[in-house]
Amino acid sequence: MKVFGVVGWKNAGKTTLMERLVAEITRRGVSVSTVKHAHHAFDVDHQGKDSWRHRQAGAQEVLVCSGARWALMHELRAAQEPPLSELLAKLAPVDLILVEGYKRDAHPKIEAHRVETGAALLAREDPTVRAVAANAVLADLSVPCFDLDNIPAIADFVLEETGLR
Repeated sequence: MKVFGVVGWKNAGKTTLMERLVAEITRRGVSVSTVKHAHHAFDVDHQGKDSWRHRQAGAQEVLVCSGARWALMHELRAAQEPPLSELLAKLAPVDLILVEGYKRDAHPKIEAHRVETGAALLAREDPTVRAVAANAVLADLSVPCFDLDNIPAIADFVLEETGLR
């Protein structure tokens, strides 16, 4: 499986770029899964629901299944957050895994950037950032820069970089 990341600082447009890339790349017939890093605790079930009650009771893992989907929740219970490589190994095989976040990991990435955030460009310091998708023209970059809304061109780049084009 090929892995390619979308990184950037807060409010840079990472999630929108991910959503649009998944739609564009899957439309081209490439199977895609995603991994999203969160910097805070989160829940995928709701207080009072059976799966929530199982977790609260101390279950290490809770698998919920219906005729439409299944989801596996794993409680770390004070254990260290697993590395990205360990999480990727848990996914079913697909052509491409798009990763949102994990900006310090070694996989290739594109940086989402909105100039109005005032954030520094990761691409200037991080060789794993292979391109930037920005909402303005950026000067003095050593990597390609795409318009943040030019999803077909960004998808072409990702597929070329991963050998899927």
